[in-house]
Amino acid sequence: MGDRMAPKSVLLPVSDPPRRGSGGDGLEFKGSAMSKRGAYAALSYMTCAVFLVMFNKAALSSYNFPSANVITLFQMIISTCILYAMKRWKIISFTVVEPWTASDTASLVPLKTLLHTLPLSSAYFFYMLASMESVRGVNVPMYTTLRRTTVVFTMIVECLLTGQKYSSSVVGSVALIVFGAFVAGAWDLSFDAYGYSIVFIANIATAIYLATIARVGKSSGLNSFGLMWCNGLVCGPIFFFWTFIWGDLKLTMNFPHLYSPGFQAVMLLSCIMAFFLNYSIFLNTTLNSAVTQTICGNLKDFFTVGFGWLVFGGLPFDLLNVIGQGLGFVGSGLYAYCKLKGSSH
Repeated sequence: MGDRMAPKSVLLPVSDPPRRGSGGDGLEFKGSAMSKRGAYAALSYMTCAVFLVMFNKAALSSYNFPSANVITLFQMIISTCILYAMKRWKIISFTVVEPWTASDTASLVPLKTLLHTLPLSSAYFFYMLASMESVRGVNVPMYTTLRRTTVVFTMIVECLLTGQKYSSSVVGSVALIVFGAFVAGAWDLSFDAYGYSIVFIANIATAIYLATIARVGKSSGLNSFGLMWCNGLVCGPIFFFWTFIWGDLKLTMNFPHLYSPGFQAVMLLSCIMAFFLNYSIFLNTTLNSAVTQTICGNLKDFFTVGFGWLVFGGLPFDLLNVIGQGLGFVGSGLYAYCKLKGSSH
């Protein structure tokens, strides 16, 4: 999904121009070295992801908030409001090239374009449902350990959709990540079949979502903000209906800490961080690749695990876990080295 910064009023980056020789598809790992802008996008994603997991876990576990779906709904509403305000104030654009003289319609995006993004919105809906529920199912260290296998699902989806091939160094680094995840999780005696299953479903949903971003974005003419806006318009009402039918909204209204300043602060920070996380996911995926996006998720896990132990606890210290976490971190570092050096097939 290429994007030329035509309006000078646009202050935030949305994506890079299409790379020569890649067909414009930013998701394909063609071996080009990561740009400085791409590195900043990756670091931004990792920072946002660490803090969002902490805020979500605080709401669901520390305050025992009953519904992960309501948190998702709140995040979507806040993100859509922020996008609307930024668009009306002409801070951002929703399309690749959009003159500021264009009339502001109610949706800000043509209905035809909105319908074109339905596959991405469906993937996003599935991804959000699975991801939010997976946080509740297991403790933070094991959550990050199991989520580390997402990169395998992402590579498989990219191979199926684009026929992408990977170098032996990239495959080796991914294998080391997965091996480290199994080493770290082998000693966990608090096995929860439901919790573990939800995490693996979330892995599959994440892979599908990331692999869909560039394909839909490229053909729709929307940039990162435009795709986020369409996701909010399509998925927001669905999430509202979903939470109403399942009684989550009623549980929220009866939640004893609903008006607690501490809980409200956690929820507000979670919603704001979710906005920046979604933006950084689109940016990192379009500037780099879907596989790079998942590798960044593995790199930030080192910090998430540390914060999770300090803040929430859940797992005692164990040598095998430390070894497994270290192997995963080394594997992620090797992939980052290959990407920075432009390692190819």
